[in-house]
Amino acid sequence: MKIVFATNNQNKVREVQNLLPKTIEILSLKDIGCLEDIPETSDTIAGNALQKAEYVYSNYHHACFADDTGLEVTALNGEPGIFSARYAGPQKNSEDNMQKLLTNLNGKYDRNAQFKTVIAVKGINTEAVLFEGICKGEITTTKQGGEGFGYDPIFKPNGYNETFAQMPLSLKNKIGHRGKAVQLLIDFLENL
Repeated sequence: MKIVFATNNQNKVREVQNLLPKTIEILSLKDIGCLEDIPETSDTIAGNALQKAEYVYSNYHHACFADDTGLEVTALNGEPGIFSARYAGPQKNSEDNMQKLLTNLNGKYDRNAQFKTVIAVKGINTEAVLFEGICKGEITTTKQGGEGFGYDPIFKPNGYNETFAQMPLSLKNKIGHRGKAVQLLIDFLENL
């Protein structure tokens, strides 16, 4: 079976391919000739994942899945949410995003947050299927650790004394939002 992963991030493609059984092959957007920017205009994480999956299926007629991830901070009414990648502007700079978040949380006692990943699958069943992975935690007051990407240096998952950027990737993938959503996707694909 071949399925398109609606991403241009080859690292994500390899990471997920390594988790899947050998009977399932992942194709990237580049592999199917999809070079345009896929719209992400929904006001929810699930909506953006579904929009990307439906775009690929409608325009390229391949079974596919797409993901979208956001960091939701309680004291900021769910910000940055769908704007996580471009919180500090369209340049999508992780350092600027973290600094803006820390500044906006200055003086706030409630630092609870959650990472949410939603994976949408289109073209396998008649209806789209959604899988959600959530990791609850808190935002630290300073950056800690040099691993990972995005907000990892300021997100400490519940039950751990280290940020995502301080822990080994194997642990982050096991307890993290994306890993949980990908595992649900794998379970679904293996049972087809």
